[in-house]
Amino acid sequence: MTALSLGYSPCPNDTFIFCAMIQGRIPDAPRCREVLEDIETLNTLARKRRLDLTKISFHALGHLRDHYVLLRSGGALGTGCGPLVVAREPLRPEMLRGRKIALPGRLTTAALLLRLFDPGLDQLVYLPFDQIMPACQRGDVDAGVIIHESRFTFAEHGLSQVIDLGAWWEEETGHPIPLGGILARRDLGGAMHDRLNRSIRSSIEFAYAHPDDVKPYIRRHAQEMDESVMQQHIDLYVNQYSLQYGNDGEAAIRDLFARAERAGILPTSQRSLFE
Repeated sequence: MTALSLGYSPCPNDTFIFCAMIQGRIPDAPRCREVLEDIETLNTLARKRRLDLTKISFHALGHLRDHYVLLRSGGALGTGCGPLVVAREPLRPEMLRGRKIALPGRLTTAALLLRLFDPGLDQLVYLPFDQIMPACQRGDVDAGVIIHESRFTFAEHGLSQVIDLGAWWEEETGHPIPLGGILARRDLGGAMHDRLNRSIRSSIEFAYAHPDDVKPYIRRHAQEMDESVMQQHIDLYVNQYSLQYGNDGEAAIRDLFARAERAGILPTSQRSLFE
């Protein structure tokens, strides 16, 4: 069988999840070829149907349901792990209207949460996620939505938190925050979808059981990230929902889609969301 193209980011949570699977340590896992890109690039590749399975933002999934299904393992949901709006000058959330706000891509879940929080925010610009804090520092933008390891370091860059979009979502809905999931091509079929779910769960379990075996792979792709920040990243974004969404995780995802469809941000679809 030809290797499946598997897209995920070089961020520690993704490399932690997929290391064992991509290195052939999971006996029943299908052979996969890694495609390491930032989340917005993965969103774009999936829209072009260039990947067999991939990490994706839930926002992007709303435009891909004809050709992809959501697997039940490998995703990023949780509490206290959502995108943050930060600014150089202290701002209150209601002061964001009319100000230029940087987002890490049009189809990121961060962009979706910001639009759900306040549909009246219309001065939006899109930058690679690692350029958002520097743009805020320089005053190129008035505020920025940050994700990934930036959550842990923004104060060191002289920035202040305006609002935690994840905390807003949790308070508004009572659900964990759906950030990203793993998609597989619909035409791979149910048997392969089940095999992929099992393989991803086994890969996560391997990483927890053998952290020293996966750490070199994680570190190699984490660039200059401090070891403690790398571990914080894993602890925050890899949890029981990564193993399997369960009823509460699936309810959170369905609620996100329902709200986005009612707001006209996502198109409605008759296609099943999950495999």
